[in-house]
Amino acid sequence: MALPPGKGSELKGLIQQQLLKMDVHGRIREVLAETIREELAPEHRQLSTEDLMKAVRQRGIIGDVMKDLKFVTDVNGEERTSSPKPATHFIDREPPVLKKTNIDPTRRYLYLQVLGGKAFLEHLQEPDPLPGQICSTFTLCLHFRNQRFRSKPVPCACEPDFHDGFLLEVHKDSLGDGSKMVDATTMLSVCDPVHMVLIRTDTFGETTLVASYFLEWRSVLAAENGITNVAVELLGVGTESKVSVGVLNIRLEMYPPLSKTLSPEITNTQFTLERQKIAEKERLFLVYAKQWWREYLQIRPTHNERLVKIFAQDENGINRPVCSYIRPLRAGRLLDTPRQAARFVSVLGYERAPVIGGGGGKQEQWCTLLAFICRNKGDCEDHANLLCSLLLGYGLEAFVCVGTKAKGVPHTWVMTCGTDGTIIFWESLTGHRYIHRPINPDDPPIVEQPKPLYPYRTVGCVFNHQKFYGNCQPSDAVEVCVFDLHDESKWKPMSSEAIKSVCSPGTASSVPPFPPLCASAIDAAVTSNDIELQLRMLVSEHRKDLGLSTVWDDHLSYLLSPALAAYELERATGISAGNEEFQDAVRRAVPDGHTFKGFPIHFVYRSARRAFATCLRSPFCEEIICCRGDQVRLAVRVRVFAYPESACAVWIMFACKYRSVL
Repeated sequence: MALPPGKGSELKGLIQQQLLKMDVHGRIREVLAETIREELAPEHRQLSTEDLMKAVRQRGIIGDVMKDLKFVTDVNGEERTSSPKPATHFIDREPPVLKKTNIDPTRRYLYLQVLGGKAFLEHLQEPDPLPGQICSTFTLCLHFRNQRFRSKPVPCACEPDFHDGFLLEVHKDSLGDGSKMVDATTMLSVCDPVHMVLIRTDTFGETTLVASYFLEWRSVLAAENGITNVAVELLGVGTESKVSVGVLNIRLEMYPPLSKTLSPEITNTQFTLERQKIAEKERLFLVYAKQWWREYLQIRPTHNERLVKIFAQDENGINRPVCSYIRPLRAGRLLDTPRQAARFVSVLGYERAPVIGGGGGKQEQWCTLLAFICRNKGDCEDHANLLCSLLLGYGLEAFVCVGTKAKGVPHTWVMTCGTDGTIIFWESLTGHRYIHRPINPDDPPIVEQPKPLYPYRTVGCVFNHQKFYGNCQPSDAVEVCVFDLHDESKWKPMSSEAIKSVCSPGTASSVPPFPPLCASAIDAAVTSNDIELQLRMLVSEHRKDLGLSTVWDDHLSYLLSPALAAYELERATGISAGNEEFQDAVRRAVPDGHTFKGFPIHFVYRSARRAFATCLRSPFCEEIICCRGDQVRLAVRVRVFAYPESACAVWIMFACKYRSVL
């Protein structure tokens, strides 16, 4: 690179000034003297220039000079200091700049460090990833007292290299005087565990729930120096809930340090008392539930065949009352309306719980909320529980319905009861809403009955965080059911006090606290552009394989945007708008004698290759992508709509215009 006139002498002056500042000449003289003593004395041989340069390099003098040299260039009137970028395949030796965290000295914090893992035997045979190679990763998600954290992704290995620290605030205003530093005795009554969820992300971006663990952190209150190290054994989920998947090394530390620690006897006694209290409450509820079930069966023998679900297994294989999976949940400013909340839940991925072996049986696994939203996908029960919780947060009277849909397939959905008696069903997997108008089987044939539009066939029970009702009407068919929940001849209620004793969050409860929702980390515009460019490349390659050339019409691609925005608006609000303007713009963009074809499609994932493969399976879309004719012009537009928890709705429209030839 040629230097401008006058810059050469200026650069030499800067380097000379830096050499004098670091006393480099003196250091070189010392190295030369030392080298001559060591190398020359024994053999009286001549030392070459290369020998001396090698000695200077070994002492790190040249490296120190280069590290401290900074070149300032004037770019657009701004002074910018250039720093050498580390090579892609080499480790940056400079220590990373850590972000400073604002710490309130009047608050008490728990500093939780994850210092590596071991014995993840499933990954024993995996080779170390090469630099720059995409590999499967582990991510650790934490929730503690309304605070959420996520570790940096680390490559999956037998000994994953976790090295993360999380500062968890223990002191909350709800504990009393907000300005008072909480002591060890008060913290002992804070029984909220640290919920840890381990997620594996494969090379295609697919997530898998590996483990879910509730960490009892209060052992640090009795530790010397306020520091304790814990080896946490993580167990699998679902059918593997009794199998160890690995061990995490965790270090717990209180900040500021405790002036007085508790004795281990006190903490152990507290833990024992809490466990006994929880076990007794759960035992009493189980006794009550058995009695309630016996009474329910005595009403009608066929009730034994109805889907009345009182308990459900979570990801760890623990039976919990179904009411404990629901809690009013506020989305803050992330979601504005109940219908937008339904749209958000519907774009979270749907995946049935994995089952090992055949038989066609459905593996039951109702996930805790943190495990569901960290994995970004779950079964219909997970979707229904989240939607019901959000609708309760918006002040609606919402219930989860357990029943069946076509062909007797078990299913759950959400129901809201209006103050005027209107019953609305919400399908959590699609966001669709259906008004329920019951059919009266006693009406004469001449009376016209409403036609149900919903896909549900039977309903066995409905519940939320405070109430549980078993359907005791003569028929459990949804179309003839009357959802007057106050009529005990139609719906047998459970005691709200009994439900509250085991399902309300409190000091003596095994119910995991609900985490807050997090804003999306996706840049919708950048992601839309990336997917669109990838799709253009895939279409061009596909047409090239067919012997077809590809000409893109950027103007037509842009005109497709309003249609995609209208489709998402309709899904989120039920209101259709803007179609007239879109049609008018397309008519103007397509000349007389030309034909326009468009194909919109919706996805909840961001893989362009996967979306393209799905599009090709549609004959309508394939007809557009493989279009033959005179003056063929192709267009594609992608619009990503971001929702909380990095969920997204991806709309894609392929279009083409060509001259019609008869």
